[in-house]
Amino acid sequence: MVEQNRKYIFVTGGVLSGLGKGITAASIGNILKARGYKVFLQKLDPYLNYDAGTLNPGEHGEVFVTDDGAETDLDLGHYERFTDENFSQASSIMTGRVYSEVIAKERRGDFLGKTVQIIPHVTNQVKEMLRAGGDQADADVVITEVGGTVGDYEAMHFLEAIRQIKTDMGYNNVMYVHVVFLPWLDVTKELKTRPAQYSVRDLQGTGIQPDAIMCRSDHPIPRGGIEKIALAANLSPSAVVPLETSETVYDVPLTLENYGFGDLATERLKLTNKKADLSDWRSLVMKILSDKPKVTIGLIAKYTTMEDTYLSVFEALKAAGWYHNVDVNIKWIDAENLESKESPLNELMAGCDGIVIPGGFGARGIEGKIKAAQYAREQQLPYLGLCLGMQIATIEFARNVLGWGDANSTEFSENSKHPVIHIMEYQKKITQKGGTMRLGAYPCLLMRGTKAYEAYKKPDISERHRHRFEFNNDYRKDFEKQGMILSGISPDRELVEIVELKNHPWFVASQFHPEFKSRPDRPHPLFRDFIEAVIKNSSLI
Repeated sequence: MVEQNRKYIFVTGGVLSGLGKGITAASIGNILKARGYKVFLQKLDPYLNYDAGTLNPGEHGEVFVTDDGAETDLDLGHYERFTDENFSQASSIMTGRVYSEVIAKERRGDFLGKTVQIIPHVTNQVKEMLRAGGDQADADVVITEVGGTVGDYEAMHFLEAIRQIKTDMGYNNVMYVHVVFLPWLDVTKELKTRPAQYSVRDLQGTGIQPDAIMCRSDHPIPRGGIEKIALAANLSPSAVVPLETSETVYDVPLTLENYGFGDLATERLKLTNKKADLSDWRSLVMKILSDKPKVTIGLIAKYTTMEDTYLSVFEALKAAGWYHNVDVNIKWIDAENLESKESPLNELMAGCDGIVIPGGFGARGIEGKIKAAQYAREQQLPYLGLCLGMQIATIEFARNVLGWGDANSTEFSENSKHPVIHIMEYQKKITQKGGTMRLGAYPCLLMRGTKAYEAYKKPDISERHRHRFEFNNDYRKDFEKQGMILSGISPDRELVEIVELKNHPWFVASQFHPEFKSRPDRPHPLFRDFIEAVIKNSSLI
């Protein structure tokens, strides 16, 4: 679509952070795609970081990785899962990157000696990056989430940029959606709308008039509350959508559609209002909400402060469960507790039908993860290792099968005599932490007759990576002689991508992150087959 006809929807938030703006933006993309429109989603993040790569996952949640190697906010995972589209670096715009581009232009002399200012130079850069994403995707509709909360000083340049977009692109090409929260006051047993009204007023103070309000609440929202917010926002009550907490986030697109938001958006943007085909999505939600048998997966975690740290892993496990008509109960097991003599291993692992060791960095909790991998191997419990989980499986096998008690990764022990996981030569000279790992999609060749091949049902695949350390090729033959299969190898035969064990119900570990490509209605092959093995091993079928 040519830029003059491209439509833009901007999603802002107020009252407090963590409302679900990402889910809202993703859901809007879902229902517009269901109408046949090509959508592109992106996030404007106010942090001064260049990207999300160095953010603490225990504080900010997982770092989501795209095919082109962008390290992004976890909301991009929502965008991909809800729209079944693969996004890119253009979908993640952090303030640090914006300023970096502006300063680079100033150093080149692009501004011809002018004083560089927030307006117009920073805001112009934001608009340039916004439009570039739509151009790259050739999208009909660009949906942009503005991170943070209206009123935050650090996001003002983003709000000013999206305000200007309406003047640049024309009234019928730009729509603003504001997400607010309605707190419950237990003393009076009522929802309070005043914070939402103030938030709308703050947004209007930036020069932006919202076209629709999404009201988040953990309680039913009375009609009177909707009318108060509509009046404060100069909107019809039909443009105020109640988004009460659902049993599953995947119900949100259906909620938006049921309240007529799809019709509102297409009318506001002068789009042809095609009939939305959400039949498959409705079937998915019905399956999610149905009563099903349960399996329990032990997730051996080192970041335990918030579930968002492993968000894509959780969603991939749940999707695989829905595929097999079971619910997946995830049991958090702190890796450090597995190291403690006061916490018996068998008690911590009790009730687990399968084990997952996800990605991570640093030495903390590593010995506990190794114990968990040994438990899964010896107890014939299905095991799925993800990135670090593959390295852990390798170290455990080297120690307890090959008999090398000091085997380790050079990430955790530089003086190990058996560094079965090590850093590649080209990585040794790198001192900067940001954006310097093996990132993004890399090809992999699968060995026929292996569980990996059975899962993918094809000889060549492409998967997303985020790591520095690799399997040490000096030890390949030692591992293969003792029953570890190197079932996935890079096309140049230099990098081990997947390992698995002979004579085990299902023990597979990948150097890449398969969770990033899983979809709620199309689970990733490795997760799908892992859960199938769990079901068989737990005698559910």
